[in-house]
Amino acid sequence: MTTTLLPNDQAPIALVTGAARRLGRAISLALARNGYRLALHYNRSEAEAHDLANEIREQGGQADCFRFDFQAELDPKLIDRFLERIKASLGPVKLLVNNASLFEFDLATTASYDKLLRHAQANLFAPVLLAQAVHRQWNNFQAGPSFKDNHAVIINILDQKLANPNPDFFSYTLSKAGLLEATRLMAKSLAPTCRVLGLAPGFTLPAEGQSQDEFETAHAISPLGASSRPDEIAQAVCWLAQARAITGSTVFVDGGQHLVASNRDLQFGLS
Repeated sequence: MTTTLLPNDQAPIALVTGAARRLGRAISLALARNGYRLALHYNRSEAEAHDLANEIREQGGQADCFRFDFQAELDPKLIDRFLERIKASLGPVKLLVNNASLFEFDLATTASYDKLLRHAQANLFAPVLLAQAVHRQWNNFQAGPSFKDNHAVIINILDQKLANPNPDFFSYTLSKAGLLEATRLMAKSLAPTCRVLGLAPGFTLPAEGQSQDEFETAHAISPLGASSRPDEIAQAVCWLAQARAITGSTVFVDGGQHLVASNRDLQFGLS
């Protein structure tokens, strides 16, 4: 899907969290090609974020980088200031892609308070507080009945395993399950100012320490013989951002991987 490019001072602003690497990078590049100005969030990946911004500019787009540590600065006032920095540089955020997440292994028998809290902060609390801040900002910016169809859009990146859970990555899975329910609840409570959606990828990129052969074996475990690819997730984000009548839904972009039962996370193979 490609939209008509607008002049830079009219193009909508998209904030992608965790934009510098992996899926965040693919999503950011696709949105830039579809006419968005990019607010690229990063925490530790400063060099990669600036490289991405330069790549977008070289392709004729507009992008700026914004650092924020969601685990250390989870305060609504600080998040409002974060969005104000983006507004001062680019404009108000019309599209928020909650992509940044924490993914560390544990089980129900080993989960610690610290790990549970850190996953909840990164994968649930931060997306919810950002959504609230976008709602406040866009509600003020787009006051009046003439804007009834001009919603801000919030897309929460989830996981196919929520439809087919297994015990691996216990704290991660709990936090993403919370975000799935938050997506449905926020779609009701933030309307009509915001549309809120979920996007659930499959096994899309190699896990840390995984060989290419191991990844390809896991990637093939789906009814279609291949799970999602980064460009397919990015294309789905671009489409959902323009799909005016969709809110509260979660779209699985995973080659049907969520339909395949497994007792382990797919990076460990089918069992």
